[in-house]
Amino acid sequence: MSEIVVLRHREISDLDRLDVYQRAGGFEAFRKVVTENTPAQVIDLVKASGLRGRGGAGFPTGVKWSFLTADEFPRYVVANADESEPGTFKDREILEANPFQFLEGLAIAAYAAQAGVAYIYCRGEFWDLTRRLDEQIAEMRRAGFLGRNLFGTSYDLEFHTHLGAGAYICGEETALLESLEGKLGQPRVRPPFPAARGLFNKPTVINNVETLANVPPILQKGVEWYRSIGTEKSPGTKVFSLSGHVARPGNYELPLGSPFRELIFDHGGGVPGGKRIKAILPAGASAPILVATDAVLDTPMDYESLAQVGSVLGSASSIVMDETADMRWVESKITRFFVHESCGKCTPCREGTYWMLHLLDRIREGKAPAGEVAVLHSVAKGIQGKNLCALGDFAAGAVASAIERFPEDFSEREAAR
Repeated sequence: MSEIVVLRHREISDLDRLDVYQRAGGFEAFRKVVTENTPAQVIDLVKASGLRGRGGAGFPTGVKWSFLTADEFPRYVVANADESEPGTFKDREILEANPFQFLEGLAIAAYAAQAGVAYIYCRGEFWDLTRRLDEQIAEMRRAGFLGRNLFGTSYDLEFHTHLGAGAYICGEETALLESLEGKLGQPRVRPPFPAARGLFNKPTVINNVETLANVPPILQKGVEWYRSIGTEKSPGTKVFSLSGHVARPGNYELPLGSPFRELIFDHGGGVPGGKRIKAILPAGASAPILVATDAVLDTPMDYESLAQVGSVLGSASSIVMDETADMRWVESKITRFFVHESCGKCTPCREGTYWMLHLLDRIREGKAPAGEVAVLHSVAKGIQGKNLCALGDFAAGAVASAIERFPEDFSEREAAR
């Protein structure tokens, strides 16, 4: 049994109750850092742990905290709970079943950032979870974990939740900040970055739910313990959301560097009906698709190894497709999603996703003239690297990789499905 860091509720019943969480050591790390450590010392510990952002980019968390503009206040910390990536459902489980570990991580991040206020930006469909979070925050306040002069010190802290309106784009950190300020959820021009000019134009740290849930165990059990899990460059565990053509879809917490084969067969039960695996989307809709060769199945699931095989780990939502999957249909579904979710601010993304979907539909229907697949590939390549955020690149990368890696599915000689 591998070490469980984040999904501890699977081992401890009723961990969503504050009294149970406290009996399991909850808020000891927060009390310790506030009473015994300086904010800079906390940042150094998180840096030393090697914790990387679990929202998708994998950027070192402690380094991100250290980028805050010096001597400028107030500062803010924002938790990104806008989980909208297709095939990703890890943060929801944490919020439902182990919320206080996340909230403690957010409190520690706020102390490290010297922020007196932290916001939790929740996906619009999480209205039920957000209402429960408000109740849990009130419990924390009554227990003395929020408010003024925490633990007899001069440190003050408050939490606020904010419910989005269901826009995928608000998972992008600067669009999230715009939405949180009451503006249209569209990405900002960078630089300046949020660490310098974030929420309300002040220095801001933004972290994903899973990232923050890793912080209390690191400070409680130590850097060496955490670095003993995973790989040298990608320490710790990762919650992998497994879905698609698998017998047992669900969330599985494994050490970073575990191979796809272990996730899909040992934990996911393999492909129903004994069918062959054809493809894997390792990061939901937002990753280049992989041909499920033996080499790919044996690839360690970490940030460096996925890059070497031409994709990304991202939020680690692995969508498995068996031999019956038609990549034209798959890419049509993905592109339709991105057309709908594009905020429309950048012309290459707004127009390019529309034209990719138009071309994909014609190819699927057998109405495309000769050379249309090449045109589709050209449109995809023309979108990449020309937008304020990564949405356009995600959409284009999925289509371009499918054409390059599954040319037989895009053959213009094939009959339309």
